[in-house]
Amino acid sequence: MTGVMVRSDLPGKLHEGKVRELYDLGDDRLLMVATDRVSTYDVVMPTPVPRKGEVLTRLSAHWFDRTADVVPNHMISVVEAGDTLKLGGTSVNAGEAGLAGRSMVVRKAEPILVECVVRGYITGSGWSEYRQSGSVCGIVLLEGLIESQMLPDPIFTPTTKAETGHDMPMTFEEVVDFIGEEMANVIKLRSLALYRYAAGVAEERGIIIADTKFEFGVIDGEITLIDEALTPDSSRFWPMAGYEAGHGQPSFDKQYVRDWASDTGWNREPPAPELPPDIVEASSERYTEAYRLITGDPLPDAS
Repeated sequence: MTGVMVRSDLPGKLHEGKVRELYDLGDDRLLMVATDRVSTYDVVMPTPVPRKGEVLTRLSAHWFDRTADVVPNHMISVVEAGDTLKLGGTSVNAGEAGLAGRSMVVRKAEPILVECVVRGYITGSGWSEYRQSGSVCGIVLLEGLIESQMLPDPIFTPTTKAETGHDMPMTFEEVVDFIGEEMANVIKLRSLALYRYAAGVAEERGIIIADTKFEFGVIDGEITLIDEALTPDSSRFWPMAGYEAGHGQPSFDKQYVRDWASDTGWNREPPAPELPPDIVEASSERYTEAYRLITGDPLPDAS
């Protein structure tokens, strides 16, 4: 197991997001490092969750491999302990730097600044919006739906991609106005295709993918899946056993941290509260269990 990583702090860092950090490897390649930071309501919590970054990277790699025939993606390889990387002109041993298992070499892309959310079940912010208006992102839904109910068909409910602050819901028409009709149609169709495929695979493993979020970019003129894919950070994973609509569901994702944060009375603005040790441990167990349930294998030891 790698040590807990709050940030990588290696030479040549290009960008630091809420969870991931990027480095330029040259030849149109990037190193994408998933730290153990956890963000809740778009605020980074002060306490890391052990092995979280490994789960995000290895589970993304699992899905990138499985969905490559559905939609092209940016992955080249997962970084392992014996790899050596050139960062800022310096040779870095991946194992010694704590990068093994939590880092991925990817192709550079021009990002499309839309978060592509697909919902197969009515829950979370979608449930809140539906209760207020009977619709989600401009899509009018059937009357009388109950919390966590499966929708007749998955729906595409995009949001803005905010560098800071909160992402805001968009109608499909607003996406068309923002990026053009052709690109908007492609990301919608590819998002729905990915969700349907992954939901079917997960169902065979006893997991419901209630909703998920994809990001796309353009590589050599092709609209390509980038960032992460179908992880506990980007998705809601529910156990099929015991599923019952009408209330919230137990989950294998960061909803556990969200629920704890809400129960503290925190106002969802920085600074966020420290996570207690029992919440950290339970969160780490949920992440690693999600990996095991979906892939059928325990999370590999990166050392």
